[in-house]
Amino acid sequence: MSSDLWSERADAYRTSAIHSSGEDLDLVIEWCEPGEGVSVLDVATGGGHVARRLREAGATVVTVDPAPGMQADTTAPAEALPFADDSFDAVACRLAAHHFADVVTAVKEMARVAKHRVVICDNTFVSESSEEADRLRDPSHVRNYSGPEWHSFFELAGLDVAAEESMERPLEIEPWLERAGTPEEDRSRVRELLGDRIAGGWMNLPTLVIKGVAK
Repeated sequence: MSSDLWSERADAYRTSAIHSSGEDLDLVIEWCEPGEGVSVLDVATGGGHVARRLREAGATVVTVDPAPGMQADTTAPAEALPFADDSFDAVACRLAAHHFADVVTAVKEMARVAKHRVVICDNTFVSESSEEADRLRDPSHVRNYSGPEWHSFFELAGLDVAAEESMERPLEIEPWLERAGTPEEDRSRVRELLGDRIAGGWMNLPTLVIKGVAK
């Protein structure tokens, strides 16, 4: 998917309820250990919610995103971060890794520019039919990964897993489809693929927050 299309979606992500708050967001902020004198890189910042919260907590934050419309400080993909080694105390990435073309390279890049810790939050794998639903809803979706897969990515990036927490986030289906601009003719098939995961117009998204530290 082109960055121009993501630019068109920028406002929807800035105002999205599930992106602007939540237990997962709180935990990402906590594990970045923000405060005066702490520098954090927010990778694939999207609507900027991680950056906003980190700044409110006193951290100095640099944002990066491949889509110009997201109005990040730097425009670049996660797989090629234009920063020197050990540039930031912490690196955060929330609800974006399932879009990365090369997730291992992205995690290695985050580990490279982080002095101390990398905190990543993303949806986790449920089933192949759910993956098909995600791709039909939004062709920019690459894949959700399991907890063991995330451990392997961190290992390949030279990171030890220091903490992790799994949770479920409630997602309202209609705004989710609207946010991606899913064509009307595909929406019924998305719901069919998700099956009994949907109840009353909502479904739960299994989500992992994981923190790595340099070996």
